[in-house]
Amino acid sequence: MDILSLSAVELGTAIREGRTTAVEAMQAVLGRIEESEDALRCYITIDREKALEQAGQVQKRIEAGELTGPLAGVPVAIKDNLCTEGMLTTCASRMLGNFVPTYTAEAVRNLEEAGAVIVGKTNMDEFAFGSTTETSAYGPTRNPRNPEHVPGGSSGGSAAAVAAGECFFALGSDTGGSIRQPACHCGVVGMKPTYGTVSRFGLVAYGSSLDQVGPLCRTVEDCAVILEAIAAGGDSLSGSSREETQKVQAACGSAARNPRDSTYLGREDIDFASSLKKDVQGMRIGIPRDYFGEGIDREVAEAVRGAGALLRENGALVEEFDLNLVEYAIPAYYTIAAAEASSNLERFDGIKYGYRAKDPQELHQMYKKTRSEGFGTEVKRRIMLGSFVLSSGYYDAYYLKALRVKAMIKKAFDRAFAQYDCILGPVAPTTAPRLGESLSNPMKMYLGDIYTISVNLAGLPAISVPCGTDGKGLPIGLQLIGDCFQEKKILQAAYTYEQLRKAGPEQDAGTKEGR
Repeated sequence: MDILSLSAVELGTAIREGRTTAVEAMQAVLGRIEESEDALRCYITIDREKALEQAGQVQKRIEAGELTGPLAGVPVAIKDNLCTEGMLTTCASRMLGNFVPTYTAEAVRNLEEAGAVIVGKTNMDEFAFGSTTETSAYGPTRNPRNPEHVPGGSSGGSAAAVAAGECFFALGSDTGGSIRQPACHCGVVGMKPTYGTVSRFGLVAYGSSLDQVGPLCRTVEDCAVILEAIAAGGDSLSGSSREETQKVQAACGSAARNPRDSTYLGREDIDFASSLKKDVQGMRIGIPRDYFGEGIDREVAEAVRGAGALLRENGALVEEFDLNLVEYAIPAYYTIAAAEASSNLERFDGIKYGYRAKDPQELHQMYKKTRSEGFGTEVKRRIMLGSFVLSSGYYDAYYLKALRVKAMIKKAFDRAFAQYDCILGPVAPTTAPRLGESLSNPMKMYLGDIYTISVNLAGLPAISVPCGTDGKGLPIGLQLIGDCFQEKKILQAAYTYEQLRKAGPEQDAGTKEGR
């Protein structure tokens, strides 16, 4: 059995049935990392001995009947902005190059409760500021599909690790498309759930009103199962996680689902695997005309429209419509995200933890020198932009106006979802750019997020699914967007498309089927 060819769910099944073990799965992953990591740089931190030790402990619990879930024994990679107790968490920045948390992020702990085994921490754009995983202080990650191209970002290390077989699934964070866009560029599945579905506790904040944790994996089935695991919390927790949460609730006098994260919703409708049905009969799917204007590659447009045609042929009601406000999403997003980032990153001052400049003469000089030396160029750019739009002379002109545009974008989506069950479109206007192209033109990098950022502004769920390749063999992804709390609809549509595509001929751009 070729372990590395299995999906996460298939591997979990094989382990439970005794056809392989958690240790053998981890050894296979570590072997692949040994072969390809020097070229790809998917990881920042790997603890091989600890990973094998944990795999052995999990295997004993599986054999004892204590762990029976679908992810038990499956190796997982964690984006390096999610805290892990006792393991380095750097956010790919010099600023946190020596930071070892004393606690674990809620989403990561939920996976550990489910029996998943952590391989290591993946590379990313510094503090998640970027779309290519080139702004990392540890060097860029390369795309496994073509190492001369970027993997996307900021969760590029997680997406590349999944695509390269260096883990079976990974966690990423999505502030403006940072799960979906690298999933698209690396040819894997990635999902951002409705804001508040997964606890942000332990996620190093970029834009607090926009950030969400989500899975990157090989199949839509994997995506649904992983999302169930990481969305659990409060009353849904078991074992030490539940006991710890109850202690915190008692100390705070709170009956909240998760008193450590006020934005966590504690949803009960998280049986996402129940949506995995190959059926789009009568499903109403809208395709925004606005998404196919100037700037989108012909091959990307053909592949995405080809996916819509395939769903139409199998019973879905697919039509184009005008979404509007698309052109306002980028300025609104970067104003709000930069403002929140400048506030969130104030804590990195060299006093409490992380990097501290050597031999400062006085306190203010230490602040300046620490932040100048600790942060990279893109982080400094966004802190300066955020500080500018929040300043007394420009707060009303920029930040408040961006908040009003955000509300208008949400209303535009509300009107669309009054007509459609989900919205289908591209994830990115182009396939993965070559290394270095985006860094030389930051505005071009920002424009690459045009189809993903409005989803975060509106707090909606969305999934990226592979739908072909371009003439250079680089993956193309389609995006399915749902209304708030309607993950099951987009998972069903995505699963149906995935199964139809597997059953039929390859629908790559440039082929008859793709057109």
